[in-house]
Amino acid sequence: MNETLEPGMRVRHPQRPEWGTGQVQSVAGDRITVNFEDAGKVLINGARVALDILDEPRR
Repeated sequence: MNETLEPGMRVRHPQRPEWGTGQVQSVAGDRITVNFEDAGKVLINGARVALDILDEPRR
């Protein structure tokens, strides 16, 4: 579901559009830490939520 996520990617939570866009901070198995514009740092259970990828990380 979230296998392709990497730190730096911009994402959106499909059930929480009010959180705005977020940047993936870390991925450890199903635990994904994302820093959202309007919700701050949130720990996402990747087994339950498929985040929408907005773009690839800038390198």
